[in-house]
Amino acid sequence: MKNILVTGAKGQLGSELQFLSHSQKDLTFTFVDVEELDITNQNKVVDFFGKGKFDYCINCAAYTAVDKAESDKDLAYEVNVNGPKNLAVAAKKHKTKVFHVSTDFVFNGDSSTAYTEDMVTNPLGVYGDTKLKGEEAIAKTIQHYFIIRTAWLYSSYGGNFVKTMLRLGREREELGVIVDQIGTPTYARDLAETILSMINNCDEAYGIYHFSNEGVASWYDFAKTVFKIKNIEVKVNPIPTSAYPTPAKRPSFSLLDKSKIKTTFNISIPYWQDSLLNCLDLID
Repeated sequence: MKNILVTGAKGQLGSELQFLSHSQKDLTFTFVDVEELDITNQNKVVDFFGKGKFDYCINCAAYTAVDKAESDKDLAYEVNVNGPKNLAVAAKKHKTKVFHVSTDFVFNGDSSTAYTEDMVTNPLGVYGDTKLKGEEAIAKTIQHYFIIRTAWLYSSYGGNFVKTMLRLGREREELGVIVDQIGTPTYARDLAETILSMINNCDEAYGIYHFSNEGVASWYDFAKTVFKIKNIEVKVNPIPTSAYPTPAKRPSFSLLDKSKIKTTFNISIPYWQDSLLNCLDLID
């Protein structure tokens, strides 16, 4: 039996891992959120690891309020940089392997081709910068880590773009949705299944990996597909980023190349429309 610690257990990915944990016969899980374990407190983290004897830690805890991070830099840094570093320090001491979830926001969006793991990082805002520094803190502290960058995460759990669109689509007759930011929606359950598959396969190919669903979309495409699947009649207008200014600048192109994770772990990744259909079956 492998003993797994999951931090950030109440978030989208943590909730999906909790759902999937019931079918994992060879894995035991400990799920914690900030109430049970504040990852920014190094002493508590080391003590918690000492009591748990974990084989793996899956870190789903993060400060993800992209716009708020611009004015809340200290807390974003604590959670996204010091938190992962604390987990890595404890993991090194107790011989625990770490899965850390990162983001497409470590890139600036200037690429014309899908981002591979070895392409130059250059985050545009505080959120992306702290997530990148969190990656670096882990890599400098331990050898046995998997960093998985993902993008546009959604789930039937928690708050996300899909649920916002469903609410607005039912409240309004007309919506404007950004058309000039390109990436791929990612169903958190697909990511959770991939992480568990990596653990079960016992492969020690440590390093950085990219994961999102297959395909390419804008936020406009994403919204239109949500409404089509749910038969919601609302007029959706494509608008440029410039028409919807936000405190944090977003990458205009954040398509992730998944070749490395697919070949290394022999996994297939569903297309985003198929996964969205599966998720929407779970949402009223």
